[in-house]
Amino acid sequence: MLKSHNLVNTEYKEILFEKRPCLDKAGKPIEGLYNAWIFLNNPSQYNSYTTGAVKEVILAMREASNDRSVVAVVFTAVGDKAFCTGGNTKEYAEYYAGNPQEYKQYMRLFNDMVSAILMNDKPIVCRANGMRIGGGQEIGMACDYTISQDLARFGQAGPKHGSAPDGGSTDFLHLFVGVENAMFSCTVCDPWSAHEAFRMGLLTEIVPALKVGDKFVPNPMVYTDKWVNEKGEIVYGKSKTGDDLAKAKEIMKSGTVDLAMLDAAVEKFCTKLLMTMPNCLSKTINSIRKKKLEHWDKNKESNRDWLALNMMTEGKAGFRAFNDGPKDNREVDFIKLRQMLALGHEWNDEMIKAISPQFR
Repeated sequence: MLKSHNLVNTEYKEILFEKRPCLDKAGKPIEGLYNAWIFLNNPSQYNSYTTGAVKEVILAMREASNDRSVVAVVFTAVGDKAFCTGGNTKEYAEYYAGNPQEYKQYMRLFNDMVSAILMNDKPIVCRANGMRIGGGQEIGMACDYTISQDLARFGQAGPKHGSAPDGGSTDFLHLFVGVENAMFSCTVCDPWSAHEAFRMGLLTEIVPALKVGDKFVPNPMVYTDKWVNEKGEIVYGKSKTGDDLAKAKEIMKSGTVDLAMLDAAVEKFCTKLLMTMPNCLSKTINSIRKKKLEHWDKNKESNRDWLALNMMTEGKAGFRAFNDGPKDNREVDFIKLRQMLALGHEWNDEMIKAISPQFR
């Protein structure tokens, strides 16, 4: 009898775990071989992960890694709006803000989730079913490949909302897109379209998700072909403006989002992985993962310490502003904050009240 190497027998409550039969080159199911599909399941909050969900992702990655019948792992989420927008800001604001000792324990779990992805014995495909922002971008980059629907957007949010992208982006992103682009994304926090992200090397493949009538069309909201504007700038993947934007919005209204092409692309890619020597594949993946692990293992513990302490200052202010502020204003008053700091004002509840939108 085969031994189980799982830590526990898990009943998943906050994520979904499925084993789907592998498909051969003709698209027919193969007996006894599977791909493990792990779904974040919090679509009402854009698949942000709670503490409970983080625990379950760790266990699911371990289960998939140990399962002898599993060929590849597909890490994805429920719905078509978001793969993941990072940590659950409601939980951050209402429990962890102002509690660095608690957030430090949470970050141990988060670090273990990223490590569970990076050390999985199976190749992991991130199926980006929607936007991948903040911590969602980070756990997505920990995967080995990303196949995305082309309406998705990719980026960071930390410095806008009281954190730093130290859950992986400061370690991984420059390996994909270079230092300059990584610096831009991690600091300014402007998101990239799927087409921009694909051009820069962040994604393996993108496929259309908007279906108009019986045809799939590329994302009409961005320039999906290389195009030079009146200023001589290349705007491939950039958002449309003016009349082009108005027309794009009409096309969006006339269509529906359908992830059939995304699922087909993911299955086809998993079949390509199936048609390799398993141990040679694993060794190759682990050798390439070392480039991520080199940065991740060097920085994750000191980053964890800093992120915990930050929950007493900018994290406390930023997450509560996002959670409690009005829908049209979820950021602190950055100018007021910098003015107060320039005058030597200490970080306290008076400062937080002065800069927070929920108190204005």
